[in-house]
Amino acid sequence: MNKPLRRVAVFCGLLVLALLIRVNWVQFVQSDQLKNDPHNRRVAIERYSTPRGNIIVDGKAVTGSTTTDIGDFKYKRTYKNGAMWAPVTGYASQAFDSNQLEKLNDAILTGTDDRLFFSRTVDMFTGGKQKGGNVVTTLDAKAQKAAFDGLGKSKGAVVALNPETGAILALASTPSYDPSTFAGMSNKDAEAYNALLKKNDPDDPMLNRALRQTYPPGSTFKVVTAAAALENGLYTDPDAKTNSPDPYLLPDTAGLPLRNEGSLPCENATMRVALQWSCNTVFGKISADLGNAKMKAEAEKFGFNNGKIDTPVRAAESIFPKDNRPQNAQAGIGQASNRATPLQMAMVASAVANGGKLMKPYMVEQLVAPNLNVVQQHTPQEMSRPLKPENAQKLQSMMETVVKEGTGKTAQIDGVTVGGKTGTAQHGENNKDNPYAWFISYAKTAKGTPVAVAVVIEGSDTLRDDIAGGKLAAPIAKNVMKAVIDGER
Repeated sequence: MNKPLRRVAVFCGLLVLALLIRVNWVQFVQSDQLKNDPHNRRVAIERYSTPRGNIIVDGKAVTGSTTTDIGDFKYKRTYKNGAMWAPVTGYASQAFDSNQLEKLNDAILTGTDDRLFFSRTVDMFTGGKQKGGNVVTTLDAKAQKAAFDGLGKSKGAVVALNPETGAILALASTPSYDPSTFAGMSNKDAEAYNALLKKNDPDDPMLNRALRQTYPPGSTFKVVTAAAALENGLYTDPDAKTNSPDPYLLPDTAGLPLRNEGSLPCENATMRVALQWSCNTVFGKISADLGNAKMKAEAEKFGFNNGKIDTPVRAAESIFPKDNRPQNAQAGIGQASNRATPLQMAMVASAVANGGKLMKPYMVEQLVAPNLNVVQQHTPQEMSRPLKPENAQKLQSMMETVVKEGTGKTAQIDGVTVGGKTGTAQHGENNKDNPYAWFISYAKTAKGTPVAVAVVIEGSDTLRDDIAGGKLAAPIAKNVMKAVIDGER
């Protein structure tokens, strides 16, 4: 071969080699990047070419799929009682992507998850279309309905847990939205979605208040303060008198008084009486006497200051602050910079009810292949031990007194032992806005303790003087607990 031909052959060989390298680079190194590129429309077309798998509650699908004639996408998502289940399911939209369980389990629901390899292989050989798997939740449909109906037109949230496992039984947030209204990609879908995203909308229906909003927990936090007193040996007997003047002068404030609401038997009251009537002076002084470090440590055992609580939807971080002495006393009664999600306060009630053991909250029980094979089964996990069993029993007896004889009487259920704590948290500068109404509780039957609940009412049409946890939030908690208990009978 003469020299010019040899050069041409070498050059052509290099071109072929470069092409082979490039092809392998694209197919193997860049495959995931190209597959997930938002501009790769083929992936989106494939995603919506078959019906999506479903999210299951009590053995029934709360989601579905329907055909659409608009654009290249054949199927779009539908929802049953969409507004009630939106805080659980989230949304899946052809135009606006997805969130929450729809997003986190997208690969299972679309059938692309590697754990569905066997099912996909069978479909390939039989000529069947690729199918999505299902997400089986821990939710209790009757408890969810009781929570959603109880909130009604109020702005607020409800979380119910199984204290023994951590399973989420109800997760409601109002105002809510129907994900079906923007599941497609028509102009009507876009209008519905944009209407939900209005700037400065105080209702903010797409906000998951149960998981993603924090509030001052008010007097419900006194349960944590009582736990800290018991665990640190400040008081060991719930019926022993405390050294608590009324009013209590906050430390380092030149005599700024902390007072109680109304004429209550709070001076030197026992912890039982103080929880029964929600004495600010007793629990503010307990928090001050223990000090910020011990209060913060106890709160963290219950889940505060933990930014990685995944249900699997991540919850906002609840905060018990590192603070000065007067602010720490205020934080001990659920005010100052103390902030908590409804999930967090349900976890507090749950740990007390479960003998001092806090289980990690979760809402997905199983991931199931199209052929009904279980590809993932959740195993309950212990999260922490905020209380020794003997101290948990003492705190249970105190919370049960609240419901039998104190501010939580409206949560009583015939034939069932109920423990609870009311809360009315200040809201706005100088408490100018309507306060938040709270109630946390648990119910015990002969079979065990199947449910713990937290309810917060952020806003309602109720007159300011009538806003209290016992009046607004406790009846909702009662109905949710009753729904769970009735379902077990």
